[in-house]
Amino acid sequence: MNEKKLAFGLMRLPLADPNDTTKIDLEAVKGMADRFLAAGFRHFDTAAPYHGGNFSELAFRECVAKRYPRDAYTITDKLSFFIVQKAEELEGFFAGQLERCGVDYFDYYWLHAMNRQRTELAENIGAFDFINEKKAAGKIAHVGLSFHDKAEVLDDILTRHPEMEYVQLQLNYLDWDDPEVQAKACYEVCCKHGKPVMVMEPVKGGLLSSLPPEAEALLKSADPNASAASWAIRFAASLDNVCMVLSGMSTPEQLEDNLRFMSNFQPLTANERTLLNKVVDIIHAKTAVACTACRYCVDGCPQKILIPDIFKLYNKVSKFGDAALPSAKQSYGQLTAQGHGPASVCIGCGQCEDKCPQKLPIINHLKDAAKLLE
Repeated sequence: MNEKKLAFGLMRLPLADPNDTTKIDLEAVKGMADRFLAAGFRHFDTAAPYHGGNFSELAFRECVAKRYPRDAYTITDKLSFFIVQKAEELEGFFAGQLERCGVDYFDYYWLHAMNRQRTELAENIGAFDFINEKKAAGKIAHVGLSFHDKAEVLDDILTRHPEMEYVQLQLNYLDWDDPEVQAKACYEVCCKHGKPVMVMEPVKGGLLSSLPPEAEALLKSADPNASAASWAIRFAASLDNVCMVLSGMSTPEQLEDNLRFMSNFQPLTANERTLLNKVVDIIHAKTAVACTACRYCVDGCPQKILIPDIFKLYNKVSKFGDAALPSAKQSYGQLTAQGHGPASVCIGCGQCEDKCPQKLPIINHLKDAAKLLE
């Protein structure tokens, strides 16, 4: 891949109705796509589940594929196992994607959001073979996977499927050393297997564009004109094995900011990396609950409360403030809709506190989480 490193992620497009993610503002997207392409960038990334089902793909067709020759852009789409569960569904799903995107082949095509369970499903229904056959038929130029799991799972997938050419990873400076996300470890697995990385969530869903005030001040003191988001994208793009960084741009202003520092991209200096380490320390210092997610507290809870998962959302808001609250509440609603008790149903039996290696006051923390998230 010999393209500029910034890709247009079609997951958070401008909306004609702010309360309906299926109502994309196509005229705004056309203007942004025109500006993006005119600046010398070429790559777009979509998937069937984005914007409430197929609407991102359709927006790409209307705003790019119908308006530009095929050699003016490259496009990634994905085989989504949230939708496809059976072998007999593969052909129709893929054909529908080509039609919705308005193309006769995909430049890049991923097995979507892979983890251990979805890898097993993909192998059982022949999805790896399917995308390789489409590549051989000229319907896909390059195959790969996007990934959300531990590094050891990725290592196993790439060992058993060396034909995968690229890996798309969630990678940002806050998750780099995170023991749960394992961004650095997953990146190193890709390097070990010689697989170039495309980066998703470089700004962590927008959270790294709204930093705590003291972290924001630290970055502004180094470069008053640089946005917080620019630091995050440059971190990802500076890594040697990264060939592309996706940015889910929602406004022309976000696009212009990205073009400003990615048109003539300069990797982070050693001093700038040190500065980002200080930002990480500031964010982590705002952690409300020192939960290590060992999950000893979950077994035996009479109310079936997923305590570590709730504390993770609570910590997200404590670190990033109001900017993180809407997504935290949404995730909390999904969590408690799956048969698990909300924080407010805790009966204070104390079993969790007896089992907690950190000796956390779990009962009181759950009360605080309930006030914030419910």
